Amino acid sequence: MKALGIILAGGQSDERLKDLCNVRAVSAMPVGGSYRAIDFTLSNMANSNIKKVAVITQFNSRSLHDHLSSAKWWDLGRKQGGLFVFSPFLTNDNSFWFRGTADSIYQNLSFLTKSNETYVVIASGNAIYKMDYYDIIKYHVEKDADITIMCKDMANSDKDVHDFGVMQLDENNRMVDFEEKPVDPQSTIASLGIYVIKRTLLIKLLETIISESRYDLVKDIIIRYRRKLNIYGYVYDGYWNTLNNIKAYVNVNMDFLKKDIRNLFLSDGAHIETKPKDEPPAKYNSNADARNALVGSGSIIDGKVYDSILFRKVYTRENSSIKNSIVMEGSCIGKNCVIEHAIIDKQVVISDDKKIIGTPEKPIIISKGTVI
Repeated sequence: MKALGIILAGGQSDERLKDLCNVRAVSAMPVGGSYRAIDFTLSNMANSNIKKVAVITQFNSRSLHDHLSSAKWWDLGRKQGGLFVFSPFLTNDNSFWFRGTADSIYQNLSFLTKSNETYVVIASGNAIYKMDYYDIIKYHVEKDADITIMCKDMANSDKDVHDFGVMQLDENNRMVDFEEKPVDPQSTIASLGIYVIKRTLLIKLLETIISESRYDLVKDIIIRYRRKLNIYGYVYDGYWNTLNNIKAYVNVNMDFLKKDIRNLFLSDGAHIETKPKDEPPAKYNSNADARNALVGSGSIIDGKVYDSILFRKVYTRENSSIKNSIVMEGSCIGKNCVIEHAIIDKQVVISDDKKIIGTPEKPIIISKGTVI
């Protein structure tokens, strides 16, 4: 059951993430002290023996392209297959950026037509989870499905089902209806935006809807063909989160302070890979005190770090205190500073004696490159 992968990483940032994504794609968001969000989907593809993967980018893609400059970190630097990065290609005959998720795939249709894999796994680049896609492909074949959608019951989660596509399934998990971000959801089964479909069927559907000036994968294929095609839900019960707002971003990072979540991604079976850096290990000076914290390589800690995530090359000076916060790469915290419930973006400099104190409900965000 050979499959190729398509990772959709080109959408505009959710309005609720604008302070962190003014100049970066959501898929390039730093996660867990050393990763980018897209690392999880890329690693899932490679670990599922999917060795031909396309990443489709568009908005704020510079840092994402830099991160994907080499495919070898995810074992995708190979002669047969490999990693393909697509962005809008404007010509005299085509002046369109991608007009939707379906159009982004259609404008790169040659990737599909020149391939010979039977199945296509389509996923987003901003979700944090770990799975073997072989399981959902096997399920897809057993059900003789046209499309299989990975979904999750959100009834007992802290996620708002209104933010998702909501599926109604029958007793055999065949989809009977689908609502996109409904006001009054009729189910708690949320689509996770991961699809399996035959390559030839995907090509046929894309050619049909684009000829009708329809450009969206969910609205114009999943919803429009929901009664014509055999669409099944694959109910996933493992860890899954998506970066669709500030609260979710904080929660995802803080989850990495939990031993079971950390082991899931770092120790259990196939690993999540990322583009490596060559800094030395973190250094803790005599005044340092770090508890329940992840500290990235190249960091120098002179103060207190509690219940926080520090990425690489972070420098904290004497008597500084960081609690329940996220500090990104290359930031410097001065002497006698207090940082609580904050997200400090990359390359921020905070001078001595400053206090940046937010709340769990509304963390303070300091934009990239700010000097305080």
